[in-house]
Amino acid sequence: FAFVGYVFQSNFVFPWPQTLAGAPHPSVDLAPEAQWDAIPLGAKWQIFAVISALELWDECGGGYLPHYTKGRKPGQYPSFGKFRDAVHPVLDLYDPFGFNKNMSEETKERRLIAEINNGRLAQLGIFGFLAADSVPGSVPLLNDIAKGYSGNPMIPFEGQFSYFDYIGGPGH
Repeated sequence: FAFVGYVFQSNFVFPWPQTLAGAPHPSVDLAPEAQWDAIPLGAKWQIFAVISALELWDECGGGYLPHYTKGRKPGQYPSFGKFRDAVHPVLDLYDPFGFNKNMSEETKERRLIAEINNGRLAQLGIFGFLAADSVPGSVPLLNDIAKGYSGNPMIPFEGQFSYFDYIGGPGH
């Protein structure tokens, strides 16, 4: 999602306020990395918490699948069925409406390979954009598209990653 998100936020800003206080989303005039720097710390923590919950669900196999290092098929993300039945309605990430439940194993395998290759291409794409924004001229094809960024995209919480500062701890 990083590549798609990068392209999307480079060209579009949601029309509604970003915060309950009415603050707008960062401008598309900023590089996406600078947009990230401009969003409130609470928003960053929300994104981090959702990603962490999804990773935890994967690590636990959804409560019914073996861990991916213990024999689970590559690319098989656990269904939210147990969570949906016990806690809260939620759609699965893959095939949320069950359109592909009767797909042949051959087709599933072909699509898995395509998805892995798409993921590899997306990784190259996002790192190409990050390089072009950070080092002018490093990706010649992106010279006319890249927006300069002087920060460090590899430190997404630079100067902000303190839970205690966020909740008004020491120094506040």
